[in-house]
Formats: sequence, structure tokens, C-alpha cells
Amino acid sequence: MTAHPSGLLTEAFEAQRDRLRAVAYRVLGSHADAEDVVQEAWMRLVRQDPATIGNLAGWLTTVVGRISLDLLRSRRAHAETDYEQEFADLVVTPDDDLAPDEQVALADSVGLALLIVLDSLTPSERLAFVLHDMFAVPFHDIGQILGKSAGATKMIASRARRKVRATDRPTGSDREHRQVVQAFGAAALSGDFEALLRVLDPNVKLSVNTPDGRVVTLGATKVASGARMFSGKAARQRPVLVNGIPGHMSWRPDGSPLSVIVFTVTEGRIVGIHIVIDPAKLASIQLPAPA
Repeated sequence: MTAHPSGLLTEAFEAQRDRLRAVAYRVLGSHADAEDVVQEAWMRLVRQDPATIGNLAGWLTTVVGRISLDLLRSRRAHAETDYEQEFADLVVTPDDDLAPDEQVALADSVGLALLIVLDSLTPSERLAFVLHDMFAVPFHDIGQILGKSAGATKMIASRARRKVRATDRPTGSDREHRQVVQAFGAAALSGDFEALLRVLDPNVKLSVNTPDGRVVTLGATKVASGARMFSGKAARQRPVLVNGIPGHMSWRPDGSPLSVIVFTVTEGRIVGIHIVIDPAKLASIQLPAPA
């Protein structure tokens, strides 16, 4: 029979909650999943004899890591859910309303750009990278979660680090990023196919989040053709920050939201475009259409 948790145990856990939530969120990319993982860790702690726990912070980190890893592996086994998690927490704000320091804070707290990069890693790589590089968890402790030696875990983290550095992620200044995004928007609205090709990387990847799931298009020619067709549906649009990253939001003539778009730009070209057109997700965005 489960013992009722003492006030001291509850207090000790609450002191760790924010850190545990941050760990789970960085691994999973979803605030909702992170909350569930932390709650499950609490339930496991309640069932554990406190006398067997020498280091509560370390024990809880290990438990959160294991639960997150299991969830991440399950998600990868059903790959169609990955994109849903990537956009689990949309924060859309006018591009001109935040001061530079506020933009940095928003980007750091939500971390969509980082989550997109981390999504390219295997579950083991992602866990090792997050725990070691972001939270300074020793390789020995991470290895216990992965069932690997400290040396093998170090190699996994090193491999993950190389992938993160090589992955298509935003480079250059914010101004350069905005200029590329603006050029894309102008070309799409005017239907200028050649102008679209100039700002798109030849291997650009377009992912569209629809009510029925994820639709992926690869290659500049196909993406440019789709952009010209899509642009005709938008009556109004404005530059926005999507989780701290420059993008666009569009509205229909009646003022209802049509889409949110976020771009990944590398060396002056768009290498990734992520579009949300699912009405259920758009409904949560409290940003009125421009006059």
C-alpha cells in the first residue's frame, strides 16, 4: 500500500519541479508532455522508499529522462505525430512589437528553432545532448538511462553535437533572415516563380500541418509552384514572430486565420518552411488581422 507523501518530500519535489519540467520539455518539445512526465515522476517518487534515494535531484532526473526517452521512442515509432509535437506550443506575436531583448528571451524560452534541430536526432542522441549539453548531467548518469557505458554515452552525445552543428538551422543576422522571408512573401504574392527559386534552397523541405496530418514537399521547383497557388487565398498578411523566429501569418477576407508560416534560413536561402493551416491550432492564436 502506497504511503502518504510527507510534507518534506513534497517540498523537496516542488523545489525540483521547474528544472524537471525544463528537462522534459527540451527532450520532448511539448509543454503538455513535459507536465505529464513530471507528474509521472512524482507518482513514482511517492511509491519509492525515500531511504533508498541518496541524491533526490539525480534520482528524479534519471526518472524523468527514462520516461521522456520511452515517450520519444514511442513517438518515433509513430512518425506522423512528430510534426504535431514540433508545433505543440505556438506563440505568434507581431514582428514589430517586441524589443530585441524580449525577442531573445522569447526565442530562448520557447526554442522552436532548437526543437526543429533536435528533431533530426535519434531518441538516444537527443536525450544525451539535452541532458549533458544543456543540463550538465554526467555521462555516467545518462548512460544509466540509456543502458550504455559512460564512454559510449559520450560518443552518442558527441555524434548528436556534430549533427546539431551541421543541421540546417537559422544562420546570419535577424535582418538577413527577415530580408529573405520578406523576399519570399513578395514573390509568393506576385506569383513570381523565378524570384521564388532565387530564395529557395534546391533541396528545400516544405511541411504543412493540416487537420488530417502532415504533408511534406521536397525541392525548390515543387515548393515554388505550391507557394504561388497558396498565395492567392490570403487576403491579408503581416510579418510575425513564430516562437521568436521571423515568419508570416495570413488571414482570409472574413478575418479568420488562414496560416502561420515559419522559415529556416541558411546562408541566405530558405532550407525549410513549416506551415500550420489546421484551424484548431490557429484558433488559439490571439492576433487580429491587419486593417
